[in-house]
Amino acid sequence: MKKPFVTLEQLQEIVKQYPTPFHLYDERGIRENARALNRAFCWNPGFQEHFAVKATPNPQVLKILREEGCGVDCSSLTELLMCQRCGFSGEEIMFSSNDTPAEEFALAHQLGATINLDDITHIDFLKNTIGTIPKKISCRYNPGGVFTLGESKEGFQVMDNPGDAKYGLTRPQMAQAFTRLKELGAEEFGIHAFLASNTLSNDYYPALAAILFQTAVELKEETGCHITFINLSGGVGVPYRPDQPANDIAVIGEGVRKAFEEILVPAGMGDVAIHTELGRFMLAPYGHLVTRVLHQKHIYKEYIGVDACAANLMRPAIYGAYHHITVMGKEGAPRDHKYDVTGSLCENCDKFAVDRMLPEISTGDLLVIHDTGAHGHAMGYQYNGRLRSAEILLQEDGSTRLIRRAETPEDYFATAVWD
Repeated sequence: MKKPFVTLEQLQEIVKQYPTPFHLYDERGIRENARALNRAFCWNPGFQEHFAVKATPNPQVLKILREEGCGVDCSSLTELLMCQRCGFSGEEIMFSSNDTPAEEFALAHQLGATINLDDITHIDFLKNTIGTIPKKISCRYNPGGVFTLGESKEGFQVMDNPGDAKYGLTRPQMAQAFTRLKELGAEEFGIHAFLASNTLSNDYYPALAAILFQTAVELKEETGCHITFINLSGGVGVPYRPDQPANDIAVIGEGVRKAFEEILVPAGMGDVAIHTELGRFMLAPYGHLVTRVLHQKHIYKEYIGVDACAANLMRPAIYGAYHHITVMGKEGAPRDHKYDVTGSLCENCDKFAVDRMLPEISTGDLLVIHDTGAHGHAMGYQYNGRLRSAEILLQEDGSTRLIRRAETPEDYFATAVWD
């Protein structure tokens, strides 16, 4: 079973100050995980994690990660502005966008961010927008087809379909883009790719790395371009279900090192820096959505109504995603009651769990919904006038800090034109 990083006694004190629902983040876990990642890739002198801001766009979380040596991966104007206000600048920022407006390229260039181009037509669009091509630039590679790792050591098959994805350049376009960018003054080149999401296999990153490393060797030979970094992007997942194995980042880092030494070093490319853009892996396990039981409904099924809804955590409603639920204070009780755990939106998909076996639940119980630290609060919305909840940091000393207040009706009304 999954164990919350907070106790019932702690929560009972927290809810005296902050009403449910709220997202709670574990500072100690976030820091320890960032340090483990950096240790796993310390063999590469230029290693840089660019945290995927889209996963958890909270300034205090970003500042914690910056203190742990992480940069940021931004995909929009607002994310760039947030990171600027948090103190990030220059090559700490990777700008990976698609269908990109001109003003976003302009701001990324102004901040000195490394720009990652998603399409070959963006070369001229970028040049026309900022008047030049940066000396250092990256292109996103899409190899097409279906990416299949096959049966991994962990017993999971990793598969996704890059050929159906809207992102990136084809292999011939990569060579054309590098040649064109070099003609326009680029001097340092990077390769970026994202082939699969939330993989539960220590083999995924090494397999992706081998593909990109071989592509880098070929592109260097074909174009003469100096490739200085390779961005493995994200895709390293977390076990949402309690019976799934966790990825071992140390094993993953060693697998990437082996591919690096087998492919890049013999090609005279041992100075290439490795970059990552992890989001879910960095934050998901270190966030809980804390909610209180409001109602019980007994009709054709047994329903538990809570004060959170899909506006606070969208993934179960839109993906059918599994998030483990702990009934606080009943961790050792038999899970012998079958419930649907629901929110209050006027949509039948607003359910955190369907036919879930849980301990007997009473009105007023506190529930912890696990693994909401990434793509949780960030994906919130305001349907039915339900407002986004607060974000709270459980600090290393056990105290709590409000790091985003809950929205109010006045916030909701503020952008409307009333007259």
